[in-house]
Amino acid sequence: MNMMNLVQFVFLFTAIHAVGLNALANCPASCKCDEQNLEVNCGEGQLDVLPIALNPSIKRLIIQRNKIKTIDSSVQFYSELVYLDLSYNHLYNIPARTFQYQKKLNDLHLNHNKIGSITNETFIGLTSLVLLNLGDNFLDELGANVFSTLPKLQELNLSKNRINRVDATTFNGLLSLRTLYLNDNSLSIVPSESFVPLVSLAELYLGINVFTTIENGAFERLNGLTSLDLKGAGLTNISINTFRGLEFNLRKLDISDNRLTEVPTTALSHLNRLEELMLGQNNFETIPSRAFAGFTNLRHLDISGSLKLQKIENNAFAETTNLETLSIASNKALTDIEAGAFSGLLHLKTIKLHDNALTVIPENLLKWDELNSFDISENPILCDCNILWMQQILNAQNSSQISIDNVLCSAPENVRDQQLRTLSPSVIGCSNDDTKKQAMLGILMVTSVAIIIILLLLLFRCRRRLRELFKGRWSDSTIGTKEREYQKTFSDEDYTHTTRHLSHAHAPCTLSLHQPKFSQQYHQPSGIRPIPVTEL
Repeated sequence: MNMMNLVQFVFLFTAIHAVGLNALANCPASCKCDEQNLEVNCGEGQLDVLPIALNPSIKRLIIQRNKIKTIDSSVQFYSELVYLDLSYNHLYNIPARTFQYQKKLNDLHLNHNKIGSITNETFIGLTSLVLLNLGDNFLDELGANVFSTLPKLQELNLSKNRINRVDATTFNGLLSLRTLYLNDNSLSIVPSESFVPLVSLAELYLGINVFTTIENGAFERLNGLTSLDLKGAGLTNISINTFRGLEFNLRKLDISDNRLTEVPTTALSHLNRLEELMLGQNNFETIPSRAFAGFTNLRHLDISGSLKLQKIENNAFAETTNLETLSIASNKALTDIEAGAFSGLLHLKTIKLHDNALTVIPENLLKWDELNSFDISENPILCDCNILWMQQILNAQNSSQISIDNVLCSAPENVRDQQLRTLSPSVIGCSNDDTKKQAMLGILMVTSVAIIIILLLLLFRCRRRLRELFKGRWSDSTIGTKEREYQKTFSDEDYTHTTRHLSHAHAPCTLSLHQPKFSQQYHQPSGIRPIPVTEL
């Protein structure tokens, strides 16, 4: 401890004893002190220095959105701290060895301040630190060994600074680092040499810098990397060697918001373990057939916000057979998705097609009833009878799964800006409430006509027998007394023989084309003499 720090320490020690031991637990008016959990929260206050009269045993100290400009030696009295948040203050400088007594500190938040520089003595003493947040400050370079005193650090946030240079030894000693944020800075090249000590790094954020290209093998020493974010990095081209070394572990890649003019199929196809890919907000005009050839493990794909995208061709996603979530949203020029574009997506459960320029959505585009959720809202839908199937699905689905109320019609004029699900079939040009019922009605009508024709054919073929049948019934009532007397003269044998002939004559009709013709006259039984006219 130098002379100045010694003087400050003696002064503070004397002041504390002057106010008495009970003052240690005094809570400033702008703070909330929880003595049971040993936590002090001084958010949204007017403090310009750290309070010195708090319980020295506190474990969590949160002093957000105040006016503190520097961290003085008063922090030394809180050696039991495990969590310290000084974000959203006016800090511009951190004196060397400020935290040398914070041996137990795990989380340190210094983001959203005005810190302009750090050295290799800034963080001395923080041997237990796991998380350090320096985001949104004024750092413009990272010098040699600045983090070498942080052996247990797992997450380091340096985003939203002005960093344009990283020393080759900047990250020395960070053997436990898992997550590094360097996004939203002024880096023009990937600091590959600086990454060499980061043997445990799993997540790297380098988006929103000023790269135009990335040199081959820039990440090959980070072979344990599982997630890489290059969103908004200014990329115009990606080669097959850009991601060399990441083939076996990279699971997530974000290359959205760049200047790519085509899907980098070849450059990415060797990333065998890739499960999540974001490549929206690029300059694609078309997603061609087999654009994702080789992406057999891909589960989540986002192609949103590409303002030049107009068309998605057949079999565009043919080889992404394990895809579960697909987002194709906010592509303002996208008017054409070919009918077979989504063929082969056997495991797709969620699709987002909202805020495009689609006027027609074919029913066979997807197996809509097998999806867990989908969103087709904010498209200029043409509401005619061809979209009736979608209206029925919208009314059948749970509103929590789809954006029902935002599916609006853009044409024809009589239904403009009306919700599709509220329109009756007749309003959108359908004469029947259900197209399936129309089909069933058509089948029923055809069947009925066929049955009628068959019956008419049967009647036509049996017309003679029917005529004889009805003629016999009508003539029975007109037989005279003498005829009945004449019939009585027949012997029983003759009568039986005659009856047998009559029964055979009136057998049921069949449709056989070779049916024998029956005689229209009955033969007179043999052995019966004709009755002379004189006897009548």
